[in-house]
Amino acid sequence: MIHTLANVNKFRPTDPGRTQQESDVTPDCRCDPDRCLINSPRIGIFPENDPERTVTVRNHKVAGNPKKLAGERAAELAGDGMTVGLGTGSTAFYAIQKLGERVREGLLIRGVPTSEQSRIQAESEGIPLIDFAQTTRIDLTIDGADEIDPAFILIKGGGGALFREKLVATASLREIIVADESKLKDRLGGFPLPVEVVPFGWQYVRLKLEALGCRARLRRRENRPFVTDNGNHILDCAFGVIEDPAELERRIAAICGVVESGLFIGLAHRIVIGKADGTLEERVNPRLR
Repeated sequence: MIHTLANVNKFRPTDPGRTQQESDVTPDCRCDPDRCLINSPRIGIFPENDPERTVTVRNHKVAGNPKKLAGERAAELAGDGMTVGLGTGSTAFYAIQKLGERVREGLLIRGVPTSEQSRIQAESEGIPLIDFAQTTRIDLTIDGADEIDPAFILIKGGGGALFREKLVATASLREIIVADESKLKDRLGGFPLPVEVVPFGWQYVRLKLEALGCRARLRRRENRPFVTDNGNHILDCAFGVIEDPAELERRIAAICGVVESGLFIGLAHRIVIGKADGTLEERVNPRLR
């Protein structure tokens, strides 16, 4: 069911003691020996009388690995001749792995990676790649998310590739989001919102973000500021419950020094959710049919 966004311009800060949730970070890009084909029936058909347009199918082959189930299902939506955006994260990892398997079986696609991690994995899988500048459109992008609300609004960027992910998503005819059911939330904000910022003057940008009602922390890796593939930094902003994602996105974008936020609004066409019992749930965004 599509929820109407509350018209509230208030963003409550979270408890300073709250720890960041596990992000959708890509695992090591080595081949997973537990590969298998998903011989599932066609599950992309949604009855017109279903108000939420969802469907659930059981598949026992990958029960117990929801991310793999979702990623492999989404990879089966790619067809010959497509240009496919390759997302970043632990669930997109399995989609890329499955696409590589299909390429070796004869699938003809071109991939556009959203990060260096995805590029390295795709090359190891034998997926032909092109630079984003070499194409004018992307037929299908498969990517993960850190949080998903009932209105198909996402928080992304736990893996640090939010700018490239959003740019590729914007250029895509269809954006398929893959996740396990822990990423489904009634409201966004439990996961700190990543905001990519230029290194010069990031302290000023942090103050401006905190004036919106969050607690912003510079992301670090190995005791150094995390650097994105674009050479920027990321501020993880704990807002607590985000009452109005669209208004918050507008305010963040207005801050000089911000490159992009991890709020993805109006971009997800379909969500594929893998569950621990081996079932799949697919949701189609009625606004983007």
